[in-house]
Amino acid sequence: MSQIDSLPPLREVIARHGLSAKKQLGQNFLLDLNLTARIARTAGPLEGVTVIEVGPGPGGLTRALLAEGARKVIAIERDDRALPALAEIAAAYPGRLEIISGDAMETDYAALADGPTRIVANLPYNIGTELLIGWLTTDPWPPFFQSLTLMFQREVAERIVAKPNDDQYGRLGVLCGWRTDARIAFNVGRENFTPPPNVTSAVVHLVPKPVTGDVRVKDLEQVTRAAFGQRRKMVRQSLKATGVPVEKLLTAASLKGDERAETLPVEAFLEMAKALRA
Repeated sequence: MSQIDSLPPLREVIARHGLSAKKQLGQNFLLDLNLTARIARTAGPLEGVTVIEVGPGPGGLTRALLAEGARKVIAIERDDRALPALAEIAAAYPGRLEIISGDAMETDYAALADGPTRIVANLPYNIGTELLIGWLTTDPWPPFFQSLTLMFQREVAERIVAKPNDDQYGRLGVLCGWRTDARIAFNVGRENFTPPPNVTSAVVHLVPKPVTGDVRVKDLEQVTRAAFGQRRKMVRQSLKATGVPVEKLLTAASLKGDERAETLPVEAFLEMAKALRA
């Protein structure tokens, strides 16, 4: 499948609109429409679904999402140079592509939700983790989105899905493990991008869990910041940074105190967060 629609090849679109990738915008364009279609399919059946896409660039993933049947795609693009190329896609899919010229870091995503909504994006690497944390700390929970299907650097993807005793396990792994079921769908080699990044990338699929509301995000953040801030120390020592009696936290999580943060299950951090609030 070399083409997914009647629009021109992406290389031609990029050349015609002068869309050289800008490093300061974290841009690395995917030109293989087979690959963008695979990303779109990872998000699941899209019929009747609104998809929010961040940083569409020349629109390779945008086209795949529309070709895979998304009812509507809302594309948020900061780079004005890409808007004419996206407008051509909107004309080819009348009424199904909404283009927002703006900063992804300042967007109210919940306000964009329209019926069943998913977020699918080849995220700019310089803001990807921050965007993810913003989506995962939204309240109320369950959130406005059904799932997140996102491209990250492979090392970030490994942190997202990390489990206790993994080298990559840390604050991000606890947050993702608390509120989502997360998996790495597949890797994407650097040769698939223009320009090629210095690292391998990976597509991560996250589905929200129906977690209870007795843990506050800010309390969990305080506990994990303290615990992993001195991750090689025993938690009896590192948890002192929370400013509350450490024994209270240890008792709540049934810990002895000689454990290290990277060995603790997500549930232990949740119990300590509840004790912190109490």
